[in-house]
Amino acid sequence: MQTQPHILVVDDDGEIRTLLGRYLDGQGFRVSSAANRAECEMRLATGHFDLVVLDVMLPDGSGLDICRALRNRKPHIPVILLTALKEDVDRIIGLEFGADDYLGKPFNPRELVARIRAVLRRAVIGQHDAPTKRSYHFAVYTMEPETRQVTNAAGENIDLTGAEFELLQVFIERPGRLLSRDQLLDLTQGRGRDPLDRSIDVLMSRLRRKLGDNEGSPLFKTVRNGGYQLTVRVEAVDMSE
Repeated sequence: MQTQPHILVVDDDGEIRTLLGRYLDGQGFRVSSAANRAECEMRLATGHFDLVVLDVMLPDGSGLDICRALRNRKPHIPVILLTALKEDVDRIIGLEFGADDYLGKPFNPRELVARIRAVLRRAVIGQHDAPTKRSYHFAVYTMEPETRQVTNAAGENIDLTGAEFELLQVFIERPGRLLSRDQLLDLTQGRGRDPLDRSIDVLMSRLRRKLGDNEGSPLFKTVRNGGYQLTVRVEAVDMSE
């Protein structure tokens, strides 16, 4: 029998916690809840969770700070941010702090469930779907999907968030292919693109900066009205032999 995914819902609105608790339970999830940052920290310290649904605005702290701390302490736990703020910059900040996805309030619980399942599916694939242990060499970097690590020529680890790693992996698995923003959103987040959604552009900018991509030694090419393309050669090495 498959274990029910355990979801932690963190929101100071009791009505939302109750609604989501009942709905997610009916969709086959096990649910715990927290009303504030202190309660959230306590539950994270004492329980095992497969995903956190986290409100940005909490009475005793910011959900963004919780997200950033969680990325440092328990990077394997995905986070979906809930925000009542409509400004695109707030969603961008959430991605920069390591969130795996975000959803604006008010939202349809069915959409949240779809996002949860997509994020959990990506997490499971990243952890278990590796029939052979491979590494990929590109430029001066090495990527190991099994350990979800990227290292430079000196063997130093490049600190990537989950969303940044998944975006890079999409390019590594499709070297030389021009990928539109819609394709990248679908492949990394399992959803289509909102015309105002800049999340892919933000992740690309962060990925380029962390990998030292510049005009002198470009890793990626931006095609106006087309998308992005990995321009360097990728070599796959079977490490199981």
